[in-house]
Amino acid sequence: MNDYRQLRINGQRLWDSLMEMAQIGATQKGGCNRQALTDLDKQGRDLFVKWCEDAGCNVTVDEMGNIFAQRPGTGSKGGPDLPPVLTGSHLDTQPTGGKFDGVYGVLAGLEVIRTLNDANVETAAPVEVAVWTNEEGARFSPAMIGSGVWAGEFDLDYAYARQDKEGNTFGAELERIGYKGQAPAKPRPLAAAFEVHIEQGPILEAEEKTIGVLSGVQGMNWYDLTLIGQPCHAGPSPMEGRRDPFMGLHRILDQLYKLAEEHAPWARATFGDIRVEPGSRNTVPEKLVLAVDLRHPDQKTLDAMDQRFREIAARIAEETGLEHEIREEWRSPAVAFDTKCVEAVRSAVADLGYSNKEMVSGAGHDSVYISRVAPTSMIFVPCEKGLSHNEAENAEPKDLEAGANVLLHAMLKMANPG
Repeated sequence: MNDYRQLRINGQRLWDSLMEMAQIGATQKGGCNRQALTDLDKQGRDLFVKWCEDAGCNVTVDEMGNIFAQRPGTGSKGGPDLPPVLTGSHLDTQPTGGKFDGVYGVLAGLEVIRTLNDANVETAAPVEVAVWTNEEGARFSPAMIGSGVWAGEFDLDYAYARQDKEGNTFGAELERIGYKGQAPAKPRPLAAAFEVHIEQGPILEAEEKTIGVLSGVQGMNWYDLTLIGQPCHAGPSPMEGRRDPFMGLHRILDQLYKLAEEHAPWARATFGDIRVEPGSRNTVPEKLVLAVDLRHPDQKTLDAMDQRFREIAARIAEETGLEHEIREEWRSPAVAFDTKCVEAVRSAVADLGYSNKEMVSGAGHDSVYISRVAPTSMIFVPCEKGLSHNEAENAEPKDLEAGANVLLHAMLKMANPG
């Protein structure tokens, strides 16, 4: 079979696999809580490995717990071995996550392999599906650390030492669930890497497009902003004499929201967590720590936003009599995907006739780090109301099937060069 244009994945089988995986860590509100390196994560991993072995894949696990399931290519039959074409995503979820974030990209990759098996289609290059460990960063910060170590962004010892809120280390939990593998967590030659994912935003749904063709990923900077004042009694202390961290904070927030407006429509400013000390209802706090998340797809613009943030915080802290500190938690530069991989997705979309939109990703994905060491691109499909990191996260079976079909044909284009 040389003409693959009529080849399609089995949409019902893909949906059934997604729903079976969703039972592991299922929540009462219809979502999933399958956080990294928990017993539930182990159950999800075990099920995926079984499915891959049933599909004839060779499964290996590296020292970060990243799983690789490979369908061999024919390059070794009388010719040189070819580097694999990789796809995949993650199986871990947020504490109140959904059924599709990450897991769709993993099981769409498995469905590609199952479809190739059903049609007896051989590929010159191996086809491989990856599960990257701790993409979400919900239990162990930072996010995307499994792919990050693999791509050389983080040291292995640094990753093993990450702790959850109970003090459990990443390395100990990885070993406890039996997924501390022997293979080195290091990059190796790949012909291409693709990741299909729900959009996690409202654009495709609003514009009634089936496929997002991604050219890159927004740059992302995470910070902890600390403001230190003077604790005092809430009743006897006059407002005008206080050194209250919240008096500085509300002015900083206002300026950062205005900063995002200045760089609309792609700039993002988010404040997702706050910690107050001593945390007493009738005491002006001594210290607060705010999580700040700034994003933009243009790196020069993001760098300018970074500088303005620092200037704003310093000026307002001085004006309100506060001490301040900005600690960088994580910095992920803006990503431009490989032109050949992007074109493979475009070509697949055109062959399949799906409506589409050129996009950049507003969220971080494992493809951010993979793109630093291998030719990479991504595919988006719509999700209902743009909701993700939410138990109400939902996607239409027809859209999930379409995304997997695009993945199939993009991978075939790269796995059969020439």
